[in-house]
Amino acid sequence: MVYNTGLSPMISRRDFTKLASVAAGSLLVPSGAESQEKQAPIAGNPAAVASGFVQNAGAEIYYERTGSGPAIVFAHGLGGNHLSWWQQVPYFSSRYTCVTFAHRGFSPSRITSGSVDPALFEGDLLALVDHLKLDEVRLVAQSMGGWTCLNFTLSHPRRVLALVMASTGGAVDPHSFDAADRNNIESWSAAHAGAQADLLKRGIHPAAGERMARENPAQEFLYREIDRLSIGLDKEALRAKGMASRTLPAADLKQLMVPVLFISGMEDAIFPPPEAAALAKLVPGAKLQSVPEAGHSVYFQRPDIFNRLVSNFFETHEGRPAGSPS
Repeated sequence: MVYNTGLSPMISRRDFTKLASVAAGSLLVPSGAESQEKQAPIAGNPAAVASGFVQNAGAEIYYERTGSGPAIVFAHGLGGNHLSWWQQVPYFSSRYTCVTFAHRGFSPSRITSGSVDPALFEGDLLALVDHLKLDEVRLVAQSMGGWTCLNFTLSHPRRVLALVMASTGGAVDPHSFDAADRNNIESWSAAHAGAQADLLKRGIHPAAGERMARENPAQEFLYREIDRLSIGLDKEALRAKGMASRTLPAADLKQLMVPVLFISGMEDAIFPPPEAAALAKLVPGAKLQSVPEAGHSVYFQRPDIFNRLVSNFFETHEGRPAGSPS
């Protein structure tokens, strides 16, 4: 399904102040691991943010918990951290408990004796939801976060009520699609060869995209600044590990009995939109939403559309569907 859109508004002073206040509260954390959550109010919002660290496999995973109600856990991409969801948490936190976190290696999470490897992301998420005593969750994954959330869903289907995969196929092996889908993906990749390098050459973050930089340069700048918070992390090495771990046969998605929504930006320069379509065909009952005039980061560039799509999807699947694991 193609979703119509208009231009997104400029970031307001109120939104920027809110983000800055959250950033300040998030980054000014003690050097030792936290055994107890800390709470501080968000400027302009009476809700409290509880924050802390959970330890797993040589890492201290930073998280924030906002709101009340059923839980949504948001997993960011390579260019982000927990702050990436600043336009989602205020929207959903009046009805849901919103949990955001920084993957291992991404500030303010810390590595103590472990490594930064996508193979450990699933275990980190399990440690987080166990720490927060969340028996069932809804998951929203962006790009790299798809490795985390898809693997978790396949391993722990009874704990996932619904899954959103935005601009991601997770660890699915793109060579394992059928011939027609594989040809579509390869044709897209050939047509967009060099697109990311061209954007970088012009100082545009590829995950933000040319349209965001042109229509809303402040938004694109903010995206780059959030990315820079983890400047000490070798993201190219992590990207290579992620690509090398794409060994999950596409046919395995036919086993999923969890409701899944795939969201794709039609101007994505990183993740092939034809791959989202191929994935959606495999998952029983899955939905696909294609958003025009949006790049790789629909959640950031078109938050009103993204939030509405996700909200409607969650409301449609309030209960566990028939035939799913009990």
